[in-house]
Amino acid sequence: MATLGVNIDHVATIRQARRAPEPDPVWAAALAELGGADAITVHLREDRRHIQDRDLEVLRRTVQVKLNLEGAIAPAMVEIACLVKPDQVTLVPERREEITTEGGLDVVVHRVATQEAVRRLHGAGIAVSLFIDPSPEQIAAAAELGVEAVELHTGCYANATNAAEQGLRLTDLARGGELVRQAGMALAAGHGLTYRNVVPVARLEGMGELNIGHSIVARAVLVGFTQAVKEMKALLGPV
Repeated sequence: MATLGVNIDHVATIRQARRAPEPDPVWAAALAELGGADAITVHLREDRRHIQDRDLEVLRRTVQVKLNLEGAIAPAMVEIACLVKPDQVTLVPERREEITTEGGLDVVVHRVATQEAVRRLHGAGIAVSLFIDPSPEQIAAAAELGVEAVELHTGCYANATNAAEQGLRLTDLARGGELVRQAGMALAAGHGLTYRNVVPVARLEGMGELNIGHSIVARAVLVGFTQAVKEMKALLGPV
């Protein structure tokens, strides 16, 4: 059974819309843990559009499950990660003009910068995951860098407009997952997963962790954060 990482970024998005003190993503993390979250994921973006430095610092002191920090390969962001020391850093692509992450990190193109980021994070004793598309070239490049885990980008699967296309994208994820596992890296997946489309991905061979944010936050507005996490955990399989 895949474990559940709950991304709480969009709790902070709601807060930052008014520059108000609430809702506090730190509270959301605690409620997510009560609902059964196996990890808390936050993305500290360079433009600080949602999660703030203060959030990350408090979460590091209060989160009782795995704390997974998503961040760019930019040296300044890597430095913050080395100081805060989350349990894991997931290196992701980042563009200022995007609404949300639009694809996986191109490790082939950005190999030198990614390698340096991995070196610094490992030097600080932090496990590293790379958020990449499920292509053989990207997975091979990730394996060569010696990272502990790969998170496959599920956006193409989530955005498929019909069953045939969704099936093809799921096959891509299954093949990518097999390559990840053959290389000895832990397998995770995320982006665009919802209560309606998560089950096939959760059932992929060897799937270790799913990171889900927006869908859970959207559901939490209606039923509460703890209940929303419980409902997603139930879809992933028996405890």
